[in-house]
Amino acid sequence: QVQLVESGGGLVQAGGSLRLSCAASRSIFSFNRLGWYRQAPGKQRELVGAITSGGVTNYADSVKGRFTISRDNAKDTVYLQMNSLKPEDTAVYYCNARTFAFDVYWGQGTQVTVSS
Repeated sequence: QVQLVESGGGLVQAGGSLRLSCAASRSIFSFNRLGWYRQAPGKQRELVGAITSGGVTNYADSVKGRFTISRDNAKDTVYLQMNSLKPEDTAVYYCNARTFAFDVYWGQGTQVTVSS
């Protein structure tokens, strides 16, 4: 069983920054895709962005130019750097990992609240 543990959420003012971390319980080389999703109250969970095993990234249009996903293979950790945060970024953020066999794992989520 794979465990993904997110950290780094919190309360920040609009325009501020946060960095989320997602630590995996096994080598992230075993995943072909690592992603971040978010879910705001009353809304469906949506993809924020993802990074493939080859380092290719993609982002939701709403966060392009503000958010950056990166990975530290030595620490088995994926990060989400969030800059220029807006109140509409308020949500629970979830880490997601997909193996080459298409097994999918989720973290427990971390709350991000952006005040105006």
